[in-house]
Amino acid sequence: MIRHQHGRSDVSGMLFNPFCPITAAKVLALKATVILLLTMLIKAKIRITAFSALGVFLLLLQTLAFLAVSGGLAVVAAGAAVVAARQGKTAAA
Repeated sequence: MIRHQHGRSDVSGMLFNPFCPITAAKVLALKATVILLLTMLIKAKIRITAFSALGVFLLLLQTLAFLAVSGGLAVVAAGAAVVAARQGKTAAA
């Protein structure tokens, strides 16, 4: 910033000059980088949400499979108890 004798400051050297091709290229590259990074961030957010939903679905499926298997084992154990009780009655008779 340049100070003049009247106390004004000249900031024209610091302002963006749209007619300077190097500065315009730098600004366009920065804009492209920001857009690319925002796109990647949104994509990652969508991916996390999708895989979160997939994880919840797989957890639900695993829980249902566990309940089905444990229910099947309970039925088999109950059936074995009934068969053992019948065999015990026929052996005693």
